[in-house]
Formats: sequence, C-alpha cells, structure tokens
Amino acid sequence: MSKDSAISPRGFFGRLYHGETSFDFVGKSKIGFTISIILILLTLGSFFTRGLNLGIDFKGGVAWQVPSSETMDVDTARAVLEDNGVPTDNAKVQTLTSGATTSIRIQVGDQSAEVRAKVQSELATQAAVDINEVSVSSVSSSWGRAITEKAIRALIVFMVLVGIYIAWRFEWRMAIAAILAMLHDVLISVGLYSIIGFEVTPATVVAFLTILGFSLYDTIVVFDRINDNIEKFGVARTSMANITNVSMNQVLMRSLNTSLAAVLPVLSLLVLGSGVFGAISLREFAIALLVGLLIGSYSSIFIATPLLCIFKERETRYKNLTGVHATGAELAHMVTSGGATGAKSVRRQTDDAEAVATVPQTSPTSTALLNHPPRPRKKRRRSS
Repeated sequence: MSKDSAISPRGFFGRLYHGETSFDFVGKSKIGFTISIILILLTLGSFFTRGLNLGIDFKGGVAWQVPSSETMDVDTARAVLEDNGVPTDNAKVQTLTSGATTSIRIQVGDQSAEVRAKVQSELATQAAVDINEVSVSSVSSSWGRAITEKAIRALIVFMVLVGIYIAWRFEWRMAIAAILAMLHDVLISVGLYSIIGFEVTPATVVAFLTILGFSLYDTIVVFDRINDNIEKFGVARTSMANITNVSMNQVLMRSLNTSLAAVLPVLSLLVLGSGVFGAISLREFAIALLVGLLIGSYSSIFIATPLLCIFKERETRYKNLTGVHATGAELAHMVTSGGATGAKSVRRQTDDAEAVATVPQTSPTSTALLNHPPRPRKKRRRSS
C-alpha cells in the first residue's frame, strides 16, 4: 500500500477528482525548466536558420477566383497550376461559399503577366465559363505586414495591462511570473511553426493572440489558490515550496478540466471544419490554437508556478525555509487536512536548526575550566 493510499482510501482518479493528490511539483520543477530551455533553444535556432513559412498575405502574390462546377474543383485547380509550371507547395486552394454561389480561390506567389493570363484562360476552359468570369487580382504584402505590426502592438499593450492588474490584484512577483509564462508560450508556439514548417497566415496570428488569454486564465487560477493558502498558512511557519505544492495539487483537476474543455472544441474545428468541410482558414486557426492551448496548460503548471515559488522564496519570511518541503504522505496530509501536521514538522526542523546555530561555541580550554572541581573555601578564624 502506498503512502497516499494510507492517507485517503480513494484510488488515484478519486484523489485527483477531489484535489487530494500529492505530486511534488516544486521538486520536479527542474525537469520542466530543462524541457522549456531545450525547446526555446531549438526554436531560436530554427528562427535563425529556417525562419517562418510566411503565407501569401505576408509575402504578396496573385489570386484567381473561378466559379465552381462539376468540372472544376480543388484538385482540378491544382492540376491547372502544375500544367503551367506554377509551384503548388505553398499554393492555397480553397472553396468559398456565398449564399447559393460556390467558387474556387487560388493563391500563389507572384507570377509574370504571361503566366497569369494562361492560368486564367485554362481555368475558364476547365470550368466551362467565360474568361471574364475568372477574376485575377494581386495580393499585396503590405496588408500582412500591417496585421503583424498591429498584433505586436496589441501583444505589448496586453502584457502591460495584465502586469498592472495582477500586481494590483495580487502582487508584482505574480505579475512577473505570469508575463514570463506568456512570453514562453508565444515563443515556443511560433517556434514550433518554424520547426514543423506550418504556414503562417493572419488566422495564425489571431490564434496566437487568443492563446494568451487562455494561458493567463489557467495561471491566474493557480495563483489565486496560492494567494489563499499564503493567508491560510500564515500562522503556521511553513515553506513557500509547501504552499506551492499544496495549491497545485488542490487545483490540478480544475486546471486539467479547463484545458480539456478548451481543447475539445478546437479538435472539432480541426476535424470537422478542415477535414470534413475543407475550410483551410479553420485548419490554420485550429492548429495554432491547439498548439498554444497545450503549451499554455504546460506552462501554467511547470513554468509560471515554479517561477513564483522561486521569487517568493527570496522574501525574508521564506528565505530560511528554502529547500525544505514535504513529500509523500506528509504532503498528502497537508493537501487534505489544511497543512497543520506538515507545517508543524517543517517548523520543528527549522527551529531546531536555528537553535543549534545560535548555541555559542566554546573552546576546549574554556570547557576544561568549567569542568574542573571548585576550590575549597578557606575557613575564617573567629576573632576572640
């Protein structure tokens, strides 16, 4: 029988559901930091060597739009591009529906006027429509650059406002930890796009901004419980590591439920929207959102909270207790009972250590002088 089962008769999932687990998050925080550092180094290396696979909205190009018919679909449009020597690796071919009208939109990099005319003519032939019904337009890269600049400004303003609010609502250490976790999420999410080679579109940029809100929400849930437990453990002298571990175990199920509830709709967008209905824009948005949600869930547990613990341990009331935290059955008891036993055991260990540290050290000479037998007193003579 494990130590945890000795505390609670429930099984693992029962303890997880009731917030009675005893995972040592602080003790394993180095593993999370190591994984994040490796991912950040890989993403930075990919940025400098490969860069991002920017879509046509950021690089500019040409677009054709042709009415859909029995003889004109996505595969036929790609075949027309290949016949005219137009690369289809980064070509975006999608079906657009407006009321009862359906059309095929093709976007590729910039092409010469001759190639544009040939593709327009062949698309009209394959769709069995007049050439004037096939529109040709140039896509400027300035629009994509404008979207990127606005997104960066929005990101900076968002983080400043979030930092101010968290510092006012909780404290400045929590604000710094939350902002660092959000930067961690954005950097790794964008870096994975560079490593895997996914195309970056305006929908991707919108998704990256969306994941910041989720990452922040999951982090605030944990910070709020830590703030409550700091007040609760204020009387009993216990370490910040204990408070962090207890808080994380208490809200672990809530954090997992939040992540699962957010991931399921995104998966439906990815499977139904992209796989069944063929909406490419939904696929671009859903992939970026899914990557960000998973990384945000990871960072709220293994990055933001351990960082807060490190910052808080620099305070005077926690500095002498750094490195002292309960594990196993003792941690499980603190989670389920409110920490009385765990707090007492930590306090005894610390007080004993302080007591030993404050005992004055005596030299062997002084000890010998104290241990020798006292001299006999001389008897006074009585005066007659």
